[in-house]
Amino acid sequence: MNQQINLRLSNQMLTKTKLEAKKKGFANVQEFIKEILRQNLFENQGLTKKELNLIKTIYKISEEKNLYGTESELFNKLNKK
Repeated sequence: MNQQINLRLSNQMLTKTKLEAKKKGFANVQEFIKEILRQNLFENQGLTKKELNLIKTIYKISEEKNLYGTESELFNKLNKK
């Protein structure tokens, strides 16, 4: 379940945030802020950008080719290596 929050920003911070969001191709400030949170909460867990991109690529290929079965089968395969 998603929850909505309200965030107050100074005019200066909001202006800079809008400019940065637009510059980086985000549809709006909300999407930009969510991406920053995602990066800080999930992606910056000791993985480099290269490692993260590799994981995303492996995931995409695995999804497309249905290379894994259940979660336990996947973990069994990973634990054997």
